[in-house]
Amino acid sequence: MKPTTASQNFDDSTLHGGLTLADGTAPVSPFAPRATLFDTCHVGVVLRVVLLVQAVVGVGAMFGTAEPLDWLLRFSLLTGGVLPATLAWLIAVCVFKGRLNRLDVSLQWLAGTVMGAVAGVYGCGLLALMGLLLPAPWWASGASGVLLSAMVLAGLFWRAKARTPAATAARLAELQSRIRPHFLFNTLNSAIALVRAEPAKAEAVLEDLSELFRSALADPAESVTLGQEIALAQRYLEIEQIRFGERLRVQWSLDASADAARLPPLLLQPLVENAVRHGVEPSASGAQLRISTLRRGGSVVVKVTNSAPAGSGQPGHGLALTNVRERLFLLHDVQAQFKTAFKDGLFQVRLEIPL
Repeated sequence: MKPTTASQNFDDSTLHGGLTLADGTAPVSPFAPRATLFDTCHVGVVLRVVLLVQAVVGVGAMFGTAEPLDWLLRFSLLTGGVLPATLAWLIAVCVFKGRLNRLDVSLQWLAGTVMGAVAGVYGCGLLALMGLLLPAPWWASGASGVLLSAMVLAGLFWRAKARTPAATAARLAELQSRIRPHFLFNTLNSAIALVRAEPAKAEAVLEDLSELFRSALADPAESVTLGQEIALAQRYLEIEQIRFGERLRVQWSLDASADAARLPPLLLQPLVENAVRHGVEPSASGAQLRISTLRRGGSVVVKVTNSAPAGSGQPGHGLALTNVRERLFLLHDVQAQFKTAFKDGLFQVRLEIPL
């Protein structure tokens, strides 16, 4: 990865050239994963849904109240029933999302709104049992539950739709990088140079190249383990080690207890490839590349660091780091962190993901 000036962006990449059509629309791919509607098991989704419902209730509480204090009391009263009902709906959807996602789309919406009606009646029942809402507006509560659940499902639907283009573009980008003539030419040249002198090494290079192609062409999955991503990056660097020799100095610092963390597929390798592209290739003396993983309680920190020769390297197309960031947040939402930094001649990408 190459350090940038103030006018440049750290998202420079060698991966995404030619992936966007002239009119700016994303290409359609058969590799696109199916969007899921009932994705309510993320902390970020729960927070957003609760805030949305509370905002609607707060506005509704303004009707029939003339003073701020009256509004506050009415809002607090309604919250006592609405908040448990909202959380009950979210928990039920999360628990049964596997079964719900197997239904047809029309039945998914029907099931979600019916559960919303039940949740609305449940919230009304809580207030009625405490004697805070008499007479109990059962029909109005059920209808409110249907309306609010439909609004939430619409938001989840568009969120799921947004997941598909990012995953598709990333997979297409990885396919593009694997078949990129420059990459393939250099890899095959490395193997050819070793065929007679060191046939065992030549065979190892071709095996690593085959594994990279296999991973890029495999059936799409929402996530893979960090251990799988590390293994793929190691194969890639073994190929580049043949090509660059002593110019590529790789240091691994891996925490085995972090291997179970989940990542979007083919997320780590483009970061490693950019480090080679912008750190090693432009420098006659090469560069130092360090990949580290560390478990910290319930989260895992992944760092990809490379030395960057000043004034060297070619700018990329500006989409690789952006794509990695988007895919990471689509999978883990607010539980993920993505940071880049350049200091003292070192460029670093830092990821933090839940375990």
